[in-house]
Amino acid sequence: MRTNNASSFTPLDPKHAQMPSKQTLLNKITDSYLKKDFRYWQWRILFSLIFGYAAFYLVRQNLPIAMTALTAEFGYTKTELGWISTSFAIVYGVGKAVSGTFSDRSNARYFMSIGLFLSGCACFFMGFISSFYPFIILWTLNACFQSMGSPPCQRLLTHWFPPNQLGTRWAIWNSSHQIGTAVITVVAGAYLLEQFGWRSVFFVPAVMVMIFAFILFQGLRDTPESLGFSSIEEHTARKNNETLPPETEESKLSFKEIFITRVLKNHLVWYMCWANLFFYIVRFGLLIWAPTFLTENKGSSLAKASWDVAGFDIAAIFGGIMAGYLSDKVFGGRRGPVGVIFMIILMMLLLYLWQIPTGSSFLNAFVMFAIGFFVSGPQILQGVAAADFASKKAAGAANGLTGTFGYLGAAFSGVGVGKIVDIWGWNTAFIIFAASAFISAFFFALTWNHKATSSHSRKKLNA
Repeated sequence: MRTNNASSFTPLDPKHAQMPSKQTLLNKITDSYLKKDFRYWQWRILFSLIFGYAAFYLVRQNLPIAMTALTAEFGYTKTELGWISTSFAIVYGVGKAVSGTFSDRSNARYFMSIGLFLSGCACFFMGFISSFYPFIILWTLNACFQSMGSPPCQRLLTHWFPPNQLGTRWAIWNSSHQIGTAVITVVAGAYLLEQFGWRSVFFVPAVMVMIFAFILFQGLRDTPESLGFSSIEEHTARKNNETLPPETEESKLSFKEIFITRVLKNHLVWYMCWANLFFYIVRFGLLIWAPTFLTENKGSSLAKASWDVAGFDIAAIFGGIMAGYLSDKVFGGRRGPVGVIFMIILMMLLLYLWQIPTGSSFLNAFVMFAIGFFVSGPQILQGVAAADFASKKAAGAANGLTGTFGYLGAAFSGVGVGKIVDIWGWNTAFIIFAASAFISAFFFALTWNHKATSSHSRKKLNA
């Protein structure tokens, strides 16, 4: 006779195996839902940042397109045009340092959207200007508002993505630089300028950007905690079934202590500052002067030069993603090796572009495309490396400091390169570009074996 004794049933009996409690099932369903919801917000934040920062470039990279027309109408020399670019770079660099420190303590949604709207306003009024000094004043005012774009992006990236994904995600976000520049180059350089004149190059992007600022505000949110999620560290620990490390002293530091201990006393951050300074001499030298160089020295039309620069920016999207992937997956979070490789190849391509015979339109386009591929990687890597070395809490401040150094280099690329070309010609300018690429590679090499550090490691590093 069968008995009803529970001991007669084995765990293998599916009818009597122990079932999870309702609370356990509810927890699993809730956890699954939260993971999907968190992933949704990760991608929403990322694509909002791409869209928003691309919009900043619509009212930044329109000036190089208008330079030839400004020279023709007002007789500006390259030195004067260089001063316009240099004034922007200086104010932007200082503004980026200030914005970087304040963005670490501000709501990124408001900070970035307001900056974008005000930048559009400044650009709109530039279309009414006909003399040099009001033009340069409005462009430097635009630089103040432009400096509110990058730091909140870098802050949100470090709050929404773990270190082992940061290089790739940062590279995807960085495509916004190229998307924005490519769009404004084609729309303004190949259409607006020729059809409606140089003033339309300021009016049309400005109106677009003011509208985009409201769209950006709708798409963005601040940190995961602002939406009720746990921090990225807690989320990653649960996902990997790891124990969350105890709270560090970093979370208790004041604004001043974070900036001093994680940034100013961190020699790895300073290496990235110098790498960025020399890299920006190259990057902005190309962004500012490539259309002029190709038309004056290589026999290109303005429309053809605009398409070459657009190809440069499109290639940079893929080069940036490749650099981020290599640093994350191949070099285990080390940004230095990839930075060295990209800068050395970039140096060789610059020397080749310099020597291409006049009228070789296919070679010009091909080499500009290749340069674009390799110029984007170091730009991404220095930002990720600075965030790695300084920690999430100081990511905005660290990138603000490296950005300030970068725009010192950009300042030289404006008036410095303009003056050099006026006096000694393009040959000297390209020697400077190639030398700058090599020096930047040297500073990347100094961080060859370093990657994101733990709180304990940072204490030793900053000692």
